[in-house]
Amino acid sequence: MSKRRNTSNGSDNRSENSRLVYTTDGGRIDPEKNNNEPVSTYTDGVVRVRREVKGRGGKTVTTVTGLPQTGNDLKAYAKQLKQYCGTGGAVKQGIVEIQGDHVEKLLQRLTKDGYQAKQAGG
Repeated sequence: MSKRRNTSNGSDNRSENSRLVYTTDGGRIDPEKNNNEPVSTYTDGVVRVRREVKGRGGKTVTTVTGLPQTGNDLKAYAKQLKQYCGTGGAVKQGIVEIQGDHVEKLLQRLTKDGYQAKQAGG
């Protein structure tokens, strides 16, 4: 018969340096991220629109950089651009990503909205 030592002192058996990684109550536990922090993007007054394919599994994405808005204002303007193009997209680190090849369409819309816009990357 083996003897087991009782290391419990009234609390759970986790050490001070460990953290909860998975629980059956809520699934995987990720560390809290602070996404409310506005991303400051450098802008020289020119909004650049480019078509990208690399690193996206062959999918074409049109990116818009250099917009002066940040935070919720940028998300709201990105929503207007997505609706104008009739497609989906996202805002990642201050860059608006529109699904598909919509460079010409976005250049027209941005100049109509009063931005100095130009095509970048060929």
